[in-house]
Amino acid sequence: MNKENKYCYDYPRPCVASDCLIINEQDEILLIQRKHPPCEGSWALPGGFLEMDETTEQCAARELLEETGVTIDVKELKHVAVFSEVNRDPRKRIISVSYLAHVSKSEVQHKAGDDASNTDWHKLDQLPVMAFDHAQIIECAKTKDLF
Repeated sequence: MNKENKYCYDYPRPCVASDCLIINEQDEILLIQRKHPPCEGSWALPGGFLEMDETTEQCAARELLEETGVTIDVKELKHVAVFSEVNRDPRKRIISVSYLAHVSKSEVQHKAGDDASNTDWHKLDQLPVMAFDHAQIIECAKTKDLF
């Protein structure tokens, strides 16, 4: 097999993504507002697609930085769950690994970047309309008592 076809296969493969739940001491979660379709304008967890040379934890931290400007050490990330419903994203088959970290609101400066048109804190009990299955991801973290 030549190097150019190293990751090409004769049958479909799912994509892998990581999503990041960033929670502060006021029971708020940092969300992004999506800049692009699908779900343009909806709120979502910071996250995105895994690159070939990184772990899912590294992906979560990288996507958080790219979309919000917030830096987190991968050692601070707690695993929430894996989300693999077949139709969870209208673009393609995507499996997401979600992580959670606690931060101090006063120490976090966030700004929209990359795929985000906006970033903001939202009360966990007053979430806006969420993109994809991201409300379910947050609920899953609540049931695991990770907050």
